Amino acid sequence: MLYRWEDIKSKIKSKTKSLRSLKVRIFILLLLVGLIPSYFMKYGILQNYETRAISVRVSEVQAQLKIIANHLITYSYLQDTSSPVINAELEQLSNLYGGRVLIISGNLKVVKDTYGISEGKTIISEEVVKCFRGESMSNYDAALGYIEMTIPISETVNVELPETGEVTEKEIVRGVMLIGISCDTIHKTMDILSNKASILQLIMLVIIFGGALLLSHFLVNPLNKVTTAINEVAEGYSDKAINVPDYVETVHIIDAFNQLLGRMKVLDDSRQEFVSNVSHELKTPITSMKVLADSLLAQEDVPVELYREFMEDIAKEIDRESKIITDLLSLVKMDKKVTDMNITEVNMNELTEVILKRLRPIARKRDIEVTFESIRPVKATVDEVKISLVLSNLVENAIKYNKENGWVKVVLDADHQFFTVTVSDSGVGIPEESIAHIYERFYRVDKSHSREIGGTGLGLAITRSAVLMHRGSIRVESTPGEGTSFIVKIPLTYKA
Repeated sequence: MLYRWEDIKSKIKSKTKSLRSLKVRIFILLLLVGLIPSYFMKYGILQNYETRAISVRVSEVQAQLKIIANHLITYSYLQDTSSPVINAELEQLSNLYGGRVLIISGNLKVVKDTYGISEGKTIISEEVVKCFRGESMSNYDAALGYIEMTIPISETVNVELPETGEVTEKEIVRGVMLIGISCDTIHKTMDILSNKASILQLIMLVIIFGGALLLSHFLVNPLNKVTTAINEVAEGYSDKAINVPDYVETVHIIDAFNQLLGRMKVLDDSRQEFVSNVSHELKTPITSMKVLADSLLAQEDVPVELYREFMEDIAKEIDRESKIITDLLSLVKMDKKVTDMNITEVNMNELTEVILKRLRPIARKRDIEVTFESIRPVKATVDEVKISLVLSNLVENAIKYNKENGWVKVVLDADHQFFTVTVSDSGVGIPEESIAHIYERFYRVDKSHSREIGGTGLGLAITRSAVLMHRGSIRVESTPGEGTSFIVKIPLTYKA
């Protein structure tokens, strides 16, 4: 029993999955679009024919009844029903339309019944009473397949008006003709039409089914091409941009995928380059320490001064290794994006003053003047640690890559949405061809000079990541030999 239930569940799941297929949905949609109009067309044709046929039948019968009604008055049939001419006409009418005719006199007595059942009986019905008032009636009963009609038997008489004495004609209803007409011939014709329409529908169903099947396959085929092309890229058979120009939608999908593919290639190349750079940067201090240590070991009776000199060099290399590892850890934390953001309200004026106070001793060693210009008080909701890294890295770089007796200027400003920090210096500047690469990890404009001052090539990468985490922007303006300005723009209110 359990096996059967699992079988049923598996089948239901399979059916549900197939219904989620775009091809199946297009097929069903095309099938419905083809069949529903054909059904309504069949229904409309049959209904229109029935309405029209009933209307024509009523008009025909009414015309004949009016002629017979005049004959009834002419032959005084309401008083004497023995007229063979009238009886023949009534029988002929009854046989022709497969119905029944009743002649009712003014006292509501049935004087003639073509079925010979109700003669002499009194009929009191709403339709008959209204007909005596001059209102004819026709009613079609679709369930029973009959049309019921009433026609007044009227006589025109001359009447003298008591007020004026004038003589005028007036119609007086002497009796009523009540007739029931069979609609069998109409229904038989409708059955024939319905059968022919059903055969036509069946033919259309086959054509529409085949057409929907082919068309759904044709319409979905470009999407299958997209899937195949993407699978080839995913399996590693190809790394080229794919192209399926069948539809505008497939072009948009392919463009988005090609952009993603390009981005993945850039990231993969960046990852390989990053691993290579990390390996190189970490290996260099170790190699230096190994050379220094081997040099000491290869010598005998080494003076203490030489030991001290070598150990100082080894300590510097260890510090350099430690700084690289610290910066790498900072960069990894930055890559975690908003998960590690600790947002608080920070007084940017005070924070900038604290950072500059810590860095001024480094600047004094090279006689570099560090100034701070605060345009207005600024409070912002930011991650204080990450913003401190941004300011520290920019100011420290401005000091390191500056000229002797140069200057560094920090300007803090804000508007109603953003605060801006501009760090300018009188340093060596950045060549135009290098500006596009300065935020890349381990990239250095002047590698030899960077090593002399202890740069790791990660500072600006860390800075840019921290700025982007705050939904901010950073740009640089630089003139080689004259100086550089970094402009950081960050929202006053952090939005995740």
